[in-house]
Amino acid sequence: MLRTRIIKTVVALATLAATSFSVGANAQAPQASDKAKEVARVKSYWTAERIKSATPRDLLLDDRGFAYLRGGNSELLPYGHSRVAENAAAPRAKPGSGPEDTTPPTVSDMSPGEGATTTSPTTFSASVIDEESGIRSVSIQVRVSPAGSWNSFNASSSGNNVYSVSLSINDGAYEWRVVAKDGAKKGGNTATTDPISFTVGSGGGGGGGGGGGGGDVIVNERWTGGGPVQTAAGRLLYEMPQIRGNRIRGWNAYVCSGTLVRDSSTNNRSIILTAAHCVYDDVAKKFARNVIFIPNQDQSANGTDYNCSNDPEGCWVADFGVVEQNWTDFTFPDNIPWDYAYYVTSDDTQGSAAGLLELQIAPMDITFQTPSTGTRTHALGYSYSDDPFFMYCAEEMTLEGSSNWWLPSCGLSGGSSGGLWTQSADPDLGSGPAMSVNSWGYTTRPGMAGPYLDGTTAECLFNEAQTAPDPQGPDGEDGIVIAPASCSNN
Repeated sequence: MLRTRIIKTVVALATLAATSFSVGANAQAPQASDKAKEVARVKSYWTAERIKSATPRDLLLDDRGFAYLRGGNSELLPYGHSRVAENAAAPRAKPGSGPEDTTPPTVSDMSPGEGATTTSPTTFSASVIDEESGIRSVSIQVRVSPAGSWNSFNASSSGNNVYSVSLSINDGAYEWRVVAKDGAKKGGNTATTDPISFTVGSGGGGGGGGGGGGGDVIVNERWTGGGPVQTAAGRLLYEMPQIRGNRIRGWNAYVCSGTLVRDSSTNNRSIILTAAHCVYDDVAKKFARNVIFIPNQDQSANGTDYNCSNDPEGCWVADFGVVEQNWTDFTFPDNIPWDYAYYVTSDDTQGSAAGLLELQIAPMDITFQTPSTGTRTHALGYSYSDDPFFMYCAEEMTLEGSSNWWLPSCGLSGGSSGGLWTQSADPDLGSGPAMSVNSWGYTTRPGMAGPYLDGTTAECLFNEAQTAPDPQGPDGEDGIVIAPASCSNN
């Protein structure tokens, strides 16, 4: 069994301010003309090149409890530290050596073999050799048979050219393959093996796409159930700082997921539920900038064509984000319990014929009541590897540590962070309600964690998002941090 990292609940210090505070230039309401100019600037900022460069912002833990950011090529980047991932394959030669090498690595002795039946956890191993340039990386990819989406896991070397990874997988029919890259110039040569079919346990757990009905475990399939969630959920485009040598050297483009949720305010604004790590960089200590919400992108006739202006519900520029102070004061994974947040977008300057985003799109409800473990739960989000499809996983919800809900088989790909969770029994999920968001996973096995919205400051943040003045801050400072002492329900 893989060791589960126990997350310690961090008690807010008594010295924390007893009120929320804004991070920004001032707290005045912006003039309509100024806001319209800012909306136009942000929309024009997202050129085709910038949209194309955006990668997922997905946080993972290895078996030691160290945090990593998974890049668009599945590379594990240390997050808040400099330690190489424990399961990352170390190059045998410096990348770029072997200038005449045009031959990919050789892969053999793959186990489990074709038609094998295994138990969980399953160890996948293969011999991978490249005599000319050495091995740069080896990934084990697994999918539900016969046509699920591939989920990639970095394999580690155990010596003698053998690379392996152990994964906990539910009973069912699967396929796996090896993707190996050498250290040759220009990105190296890549070998991808043919898929090998195998079965875990006695079968019966694995798959099927479509809508919300049925009781099968869904690992990662395209959502085809329609309903309000189809239009209320969308992709978030934004930038966060690039840190090198403890300094900000630029801003990188990222993608996450978010959901329009129903609010009771009359302040001419809409609220988007997402994860805190999609709003505030807890390493750089900065808010995201140039934030755009693109609802229902899955249904665009043009797909992801790097032009947000032709998406079916348009693009909506966020005014500011709202996060909890414990998220900003600590660094992942020490702030795991507070990975929930909101974006606020005004409704009068976006150019929509409907005027209000909530009139154009039916929002999902949100609940701060305690959900049930052992109940079938859907987690949904926008995919990066399956771009631009709206994907989902579904199974009975359990617990992970003391601070998270857990979907043990969920294999949503990068970009799904911040997407909603719901326990709705309606085939199309109805109006929800949303009861958590996609937060983090492990580097060595499937599964998705979601923070508690019940019994936390999540409701307090939601209320603040509906009423707080726009802080109008400069890049990286345009947001509101809520001190837990100011919330009566924390």
